[in-house]
Amino acid sequence: MSKPTHADAELLLRLYEVRREPELRRARAWFLTEFKPASWAEIKARYLSHSDEDRHFRMTTSYWEMVGTLVNHGVLNAELFFDHTGEDIVTWERCKAWIADARADIRPTYMYQFERLVLGHQAFRARTIAAYQAEQSRPSASAGVKAVKTPKRAAAPKRKR
Repeated sequence: MSKPTHADAELLLRLYEVRREPELRRARAWFLTEFKPASWAEIKARYLSHSDEDRHFRMTTSYWEMVGTLVNHGVLNAELFFDHTGEDIVTWERCKAWIADARADIRPTYMYQFERLVLGHQAFRARTIAAYQAEQSRPSASAGVKAVKTPKRAAAPKRKR
């Protein structure tokens, strides 16, 4: 993986600003807390109806599809993004139960970039966790790191009585 650039950092910050936009923030919160469909048929009947829920559904899924497209095409450094968040993984978990039916209904590649983003993120986590655990289990790892000494606080002057 290439080293992140300043452009990557700027794009990551811009995506964070977009996530903080009030309407998208409401949409993401709704998707993660209130949106609990049993099937794609329920989504079509109940949520894709030009309502606030429809807008929230589309805003959330299209945001993550857009991020996935940027990361998967190398426009944004993947590791920089993966170190930053985990919301993509949590959001994708809400989609797994109905995505196959949605793809059969809409197109086989519906939310494909989002799915690829999450699979890459999960693989990144597995690698980094394994590397971290291996590093922590080495006896020399803790011996080679010097503890940072905190300076002792000077004793407070004694008060005269």
